[in-house]
Formats: sequence, structure tokens, C-alpha cells
Amino acid sequence: MTQTISLNRPRRTAVILSGGGARGAYEVGVLWYVFDELSRIRGRPPQVDIICGTSVGAINGCYLAAHLADPVLGMRRLVHLWSELELTRVLGFGFRQVVSLPRLLIGGGNDGTGLFDLTPMADLVGREISWRALARTLRKRKLRALTVSTTEVGTGRTVVFMQTSPDTNIPAQAPPRTLFRADHIGPHHALASAAIPLLFPPVRIDDQLYLDGGLRQNTPIAPSLRLGATHVLAIGSSREVRGVVAREEGSQALRSPGATFLLGKVLNAFLLDHIDVDIELLTRLNHVLKDGAAKFGPGFHDALNDAARTRGAPAYEYVNCLTVRPSEDIGRLASAHVRKGQFLGNPLLTKRVLNLLDFGVGDEADLASYLLFDGKFCRQLIELGRSDAQARRDELLAFFDRDDEDGGDLEHDETGTWDGRSLPPFRTVST
Repeated sequence: MTQTISLNRPRRTAVILSGGGARGAYEVGVLWYVFDELSRIRGRPPQVDIICGTSVGAINGCYLAAHLADPVLGMRRLVHLWSELELTRVLGFGFRQVVSLPRLLIGGGNDGTGLFDLTPMADLVGREISWRALARTLRKRKLRALTVSTTEVGTGRTVVFMQTSPDTNIPAQAPPRTLFRADHIGPHHALASAAIPLLFPPVRIDDQLYLDGGLRQNTPIAPSLRLGATHVLAIGSSREVRGVVAREEGSQALRSPGATFLLGKVLNAFLLDHIDVDIELLTRLNHVLKDGAAKFGPGFHDALNDAARTRGAPAYEYVNCLTVRPSEDIGRLASAHVRKGQFLGNPLLTKRVLNLLDFGVGDEADLASYLLFDGKFCRQLIELGRSDAQARRDELLAFFDRDDEDGGDLEHDETGTWDGRSLPPFRTVST
């Protein structure tokens, strides 16, 4: 079944990158497929106009923005970086963190504290992302906008830092409890967006402290829509769960859960589950526009937008949205990886840190999945992301098939087929 939706505005393609700590390796796998194999199939890389990232997605998004001049080489380098990570070199945990645990629980100090020292990650982000190249990409209009979502500690509102090309304006209207703020995005913005509460200390930008943007906006679709996105590719870091979940014999659900198990589930609720609501709302709005046009004719859209303008509200527009999400439970993958104990770098030190913090829990190690910045585990998630994107090849081709055109009609084929073409040899890393 092919549906055609008419657009009277330029095409703008947005890539939305969600949060989730070490789960960000899954995003890297999807991006690798899109900018490598899919680019070879299409004969050119896809055009990206807007990049919106939250938490680790902000870090990946900044890296992608800095490499849009040669995204194929950039994504290969990003895969290499994630595949070589060592947990003890990314997460700072030592005597200082041990003695600060009481203050972590009761508060105090000017800048707050966290379970881990942010310095190693700050060094990595500052060293591996070319912030000058990022600014040059926007200045030369290879990218229209880059956004990084954070949570302002003092107010609890979402602050979306935006850097745009010279011909792109910051949106005048923002969603409730959200501030759009123009700024030259740098490493401190990316680190603030990735500062998961309790695990990492907040980051000071000017005179305010900021934490993980995923607390209220883990899948930053709203900024892309305000920037005029017509096509949205959203990459999530949690598996979609539908229906009734059957218990497995001996599963964690049959036992009284511990603190780390519960904290992992709390982080899931805060940082991962928003994507379901965001996509559902976007899909329902698309259906309203399509059903209204089918029932009342092509003037329905114009009449709806006339009413919106009267109220001073944004126009209603159809948005072509494609979501790629893990086909496997990353929490369970993390638990299996922790039990094997095969880590890069210093495995004994890594095991001591994980055991000290009791992060390797039962069948589901959700908390560990946020913190397993271990190359072997990350490579497993990268392979999963690439495989999941490969399985959506036809949908991705249809999504990008007119990225060289402005406006026109969007055709979405819901009966796409897989033609059996295989990927180049891809080495599976033993974990």
C-alpha cells in the first residue's frame, strides 16, 4: 500500500539520537550502516539537515556533525573509538569518589557530585571531537542546525542549546518548560547533556548547573520539528515491549529486587521510555492530517493551520518518521557480558569496580548497561545496531530516496521487500 502526502515546504531531514550511556554504541552501529553500506547502495551519503542529540546521543551527534564533510570515514573512526573503550579509562572511580559517597546522598558543595569523576570522559570528548570542524560544518551550511538537550538543575526545565547555520533562525516558540538557547556548542554542552544524575556530577555552563537532558527529553524530536524537519530518523536505545510480558523461570521478577536493579529500572523510566510517547504523538498527528484530508478534502490542512495561526500556535505538518530500536534487551546483554568478565584493558580492576558497586545483577543489568563503556560490549551493541538497520534497509532507502529534492510528494511504501543483498564481511568480536 502506497500513501502519498503533499508537502509545500522544503525537505529537511533530521537525525534524532537518544540517551542511555554505554547504550550509545547501538546508535553508532545504526549510523555506521546508514553512512557506510546504505551510502554505497544509494551512490551517495544521505543528506542530513538537522542533528538533535540528548545525553550520549549528544556526544554522538556532535561527532557526526563534525564529520559530515566525510561521514563514511567519520563513522568508521567512531566505530573504532567505541570498540577500543576501556571502562576504567572512561569512568573515573577512586578514593575521592569513595569518600564522597555520603555527600552524594545528602548533597552539598557548590557544583554537586557524582559517583564517577567526569574528567576522563571530558578528556575523551575534548580530544576526539573536532569542535572547529563542527562550527565549520554549520558555517558552510552543510548542516542547518545542531541541538543538545540538557536539564537545568535550578529550575528542572529542559534547556536545548542550538547552533545553526547563518540562514537558520532559532525557533521563536518552544514546548512547555523548555528553553531554546543559541550558543556555540562545545564539549561542556555535550558533557552536561550526558551527566546522568547521581552517576556523574552536573556541569556548569555560565552561571547554571546542567544534567542529563534525557530526564525530560530523551528523544529530542520536538526541537527538530520546531526547526522545520519534514523527515525524522529517530534511533532509540531501548527495545519496544508490547503486550503482556511472560515471566521466565528463575527470572529476576520472581525475586525481591535489589537497589541496583531498581535504580536501573528508574533510569529506564527517566531516560529511555519517552520515545514511545513521542513517536505515538507524532504518529497520531500524522493520522489526523491524513484522515482529515480524506474525509473533508485537501482544504482540511489549510483550515486547521488557519485556526492554529489565529491562536499563535505552530502549524500542523505531516512528518515522515522512521524509528530504529534494538531488537534485543540491552539490559540482558549487559548482564551476560558482566558474568563472562571479559573486559578490555584491566579486567581485574574493571571487575573490582563492578563488584564494589554491585552493578552485575541477575538476568537484567540495566544499570550496568549505562556504564559498560567496555570495547567488547560496545562492539556487540554496534553489531546489533548495524544488523537492525540492515533489516530495515528497504525502509531506510525509501526514507532517504528523495533527499535531493525540496517539497513535492512523499511516498511511503508499506510493503517493501528484502532483496537478499548481503553486507560485506563483518567480523564478530567475541565477548
